[in-house]
Amino acid sequence: MRFLPVTLLAFILYIIITGSATLYDIATGAVTAVIAGLLFGKYLVKNPKKALNPARWVAMVAYFIKYITVIELKAHLDVIKRIISGETNPGIIKVPITVKDEYAKFLVANSITNTPGTVTVYMDEEYAYVNWIDVKTREPDEARKEILEEFEKHAKRIFEG
Repeated sequence: MRFLPVTLLAFILYIIITGSATLYDIATGAVTAVIAGLLFGKYLVKNPKKALNPARWVAMVAYFIKYITVIELKAHLDVIKRIISGETNPGIIKVPITVKDEYAKFLVANSITNTPGTVTVYMDEEYAYVNWIDVKTREPDEARKEILEEFEKHAKRIFEG
């Protein structure tokens, strides 16, 4: 049963990436997805029922859409402003992280790193160490609200809820 979520995700991604739903693409995607699911499902999925929960998939798609539109746009505009003005105050900040699931932590770290102006340089069980283009505060809880609170909210909904 643990192979099913990986198979489903691999198939959906295959069809999206190929941009085609011909019989050949569907068959090739299904074979490829089943192989991927059988090979990697036991390593990637801890709880199949949780992984197949439609509410989590909807939350993941909603987060993806919000991330690539609103969050990324705001970050890009901020970095462009800083490039033009030269106003930066970079530094590495120790930020407490509240998510516990390793996939949730991975999503938060990647969301931080993929957002212009921030890079996760290290993460342990309790903290993320973030290189921030404009250090507004060195107080850990305030930095958490500025940098990763939004990401954690979605990560909890997708992986821990």
